[in-house]
Amino acid sequence: VTDPASIKAAAASVGERLKGSGLNLLINNAGVGNNNSLDTETLDDMLHVYTTNTVAPLLLSQAALNMLTRCQSMGYREHGILCVALHPGWVKTDMGGTIEDKSRVTVDESVGGMLKVLSNLSEKDSGAFLNWEGKVMAW
Repeated sequence: VTDPASIKAAAASVGERLKGSGLNLLINNAGVGNNNSLDTETLDDMLHVYTTNTVAPLLLSQAALNMLTRCQSMGYREHGILCVALHPGWVKTDMGGTIEDKSRVTVDESVGGMLKVLSNLSEKDSGAFLNWEGKVMAW
């Protein structure tokens, strides 16, 4: 799951074996561990475990957070509590990278936009994934 070439090769191998009949079940399950002690652990081993178990499923965890927000919105609706997930945009910060891009927003723009979105929320927005401008984000 961490090597794009390996993923493409696996897909090609499955395609050859199935001879065009199609795949009707995929168990998408990957994870690794090791039995290293602190004395024998290496940086490469740690990065392999981290990449496989954390980086590869990142998109799944992002979708899970959006689903949690949606479920919470249903559970708290009767109490008048609104739940939304907010995307701050690609914000010009040290973490946001160094590429100059006019599409990025400043911290002030992002925070100001999110505060405006939060102040204008209504029941129809509960459970949604919105960006800093209040637009619905697909997930």
